[in-house]
Amino acid sequence: MDVDPIYMHANSHTTLIINPVSGTRGKESIPDAVASVLRQDGAPEPEVLFTRQAGDGGMFAAKAVAGGSRLIVVAGGDGTVSDVAAALRGTPAALGIIPCGSGNGLARALGIPSDFEAAARLLGAEGKTMVCDNGLIDGRPFFCTCGVGFDAEVSKSFAAGRRRGRLSYLKDALLEYISYSPQPYAISVGGRVITQEAFLIAVCNASQYGNNAYIAPRASLTDGLLDITVVHGGSLIDNARIGVELMSGHLDRNTHVETFRVAEAIISRLHEGPAHIDGEPVELGRRLAVSCQAANLRVRVPREVPEFKPVITPLRSMIADIASDINFTLKSTLRLGRK
Repeated sequence: MDVDPIYMHANSHTTLIINPVSGTRGKESIPDAVASVLRQDGAPEPEVLFTRQAGDGGMFAAKAVAGGSRLIVVAGGDGTVSDVAAALRGTPAALGIIPCGSGNGLARALGIPSDFEAAARLLGAEGKTMVCDNGLIDGRPFFCTCGVGFDAEVSKSFAAGRRRGRLSYLKDALLEYISYSPQPYAISVGGRVITQEAFLIAVCNASQYGNNAYIAPRASLTDGLLDITVVHGGSLIDNARIGVELMSGHLDRNTHVETFRVAEAIISRLHEGPAHIDGEPVELGRRLAVSCQAANLRVRVPREVPEFKPVITPLRSMIADIASDINFTLKSTLRLGRK
């Protein structure tokens, strides 16, 4: 669902929230990139705030909205984006995203580029405002994915490590895979209960975890529904195929994968334990209620987002990531050379 842009009001201002430790890139250029776009529209410089601990982003965003800000820009990873987005649900303020994390799941699902300057330009004339859904798990909001099982264990291991980036995440996933076994679950959907063992259960508002890993290739951020993806355990070859199809966007074709599209459901397991919410590890109980809150968050996105196509879309995104990394390295080198 698209609405008329709410980019600037005469009596509003912009707040830029930066997580200085997210991802691996320096963020020195971000305030200037955002300010440049605002100046082109005759808007004042943004208020710049830096998070120091978990929860700061949401607190800053809530105060900014109460103070009249109608555009809240967050430069950070999925955890910081989710924290800020949670505070903006149901408000007239729009969320702008400068992707700075290891996965950038929501930004990728919305077609927001990883290049800082290109992402900032979506705050102005190159972007539009879209109204998106969000999910709830036990009353906690999520915007991309949440889940239990293998991916929750990987999120827990990754969060406990010191290193960030794609390679560190892949290393943690491989180490966890060696020792992980499928677990029994019961899923209550539409009055029926489905009992089965699963390698993981992912509840998806968006199509991917991040890093172009498409756990629910057909999921939509605007349909008022959640896609529940159940991945069953298999042989080493079966699981290797699942990994390939996860990255190519063909996972929904795999015979070891089931998908349910629902407005709400209940997931039960034998014990309380690890789960993840937008990639952030949490401890949740045995009974997990999930539901969709439709049309609840305004987000700045590109004016045109190409239709998802398996293989082609992930490949284009990968090439764009490489180009963005090269561009960032070149600009950083030039900045250092001028000093």
